[in-house]
Amino acid sequence: MGTYRIVALPGDGVGPEVMAAALRVLRAVERRFGHRFQVEEDLVGGACIDRHGVAIRPETLERCRRAQAVLLAAVGGPKWDDPTAPVRPEQGLLALRKGLGLFANLRPVKVYPYLLGASTLRPEVLEGVDLVVVRELTGGIYFGRPQRQWRSRRGRQAVDTLRYSEGEIRRILRVGFELARLRRKRLTSVDKANILESSRLWRAIAQEMAKEYPDVELRHMLVDACAMHLIRRPADFDVIVTENMFGDILTDGAAMLAGSMGMLPSASLGRRRRDGTGLGLYEPVHGSAPDIAGRDVANPLAMVLSVAMMLRHSLGLPAEAQAVEEAVERVLAAGYRTQDIAQEGTHLVGTREMGEKVAEAVEE
Repeated sequence: MGTYRIVALPGDGVGPEVMAAALRVLRAVERRFGHRFQVEEDLVGGACIDRHGVAIRPETLERCRRAQAVLLAAVGGPKWDDPTAPVRPEQGLLALRKGLGLFANLRPVKVYPYLLGASTLRPEVLEGVDLVVVRELTGGIYFGRPQRQWRSRRGRQAVDTLRYSEGEIRRILRVGFELARLRRKRLTSVDKANILESSRLWRAIAQEMAKEYPDVELRHMLVDACAMHLIRRPADFDVIVTENMFGDILTDGAAMLAGSMGMLPSASLGRRRRDGTGLGLYEPVHGSAPDIAGRDVANPLAMVLSVAMMLRHSLGLPAEAQAVEEAVERVLAAGYRTQDIAQEGTHLVGTREMGEKVAEAVEE
């Protein structure tokens, strides 16, 4: 039993709804295992822009630094979609990643047997899919400089810079190798080494580091080939490690393997303690879905499973994490579905009820 400090950032759109469901599950964990979770809610994204004129306040960022974990639901929406606006919701998310030193994004993709029919892919393609994408989060083209637009005599021009240092590459590859060692010992390093110098450096460093992990099978794959094979034979993958932009794109594609983005959690991690724990940011892969906000139809399971990842990776509570994951499986096995994963013969429930069902299953 212990006391843990958590900051919850519901954000925008369906964020407050899925966060409420996830916190209901967290309270069930609290009751079953006797822990105390001190949860402090704050604003980020569009909600923070409307209230304070910024995507995240410095005091919120400091509050997150002092916490043991941060839960984030979603940011953004049509109200703040102007790409030329000086303040945008996504700046809050980027500030969190940078400000908390979160360089490794883990996105597990597991296909539940009860949801094989929810995907547009054939069930036989999806059987046995259980992979994790490790995405570098604070480098690459999203953060490289120069990054700007300008006018010249030849018209408008723009530049984005893709830059990586050896240190950045080594630390994310190490996360991939270590994770593969704990799983099925297969690591796929994804790059574009036939075109990009940064990818050639990435591949060379991966080859060097492979000598430290003789028990892990390393293979290299070009990002376009990886995109194809994620759809063609996804069960072949165990752990995928890649740079920022490639990881961003591949994980959205991989989300469709599970039938819905509403099923996929994620963890953004920084430096770890010797016991493997440390501050992390936990959020569903999906966005704010403003078109369904306030209708009690959003799938909260990605947010709930993000809570499970928080329990495991930041709080060092693997039994509690497993209890949440098993509760989700039992609820799905019992046939309860939100709108995005509903099939003929299943029980359609809303966001709130799905959270209640999982919370009840945790305490059974």
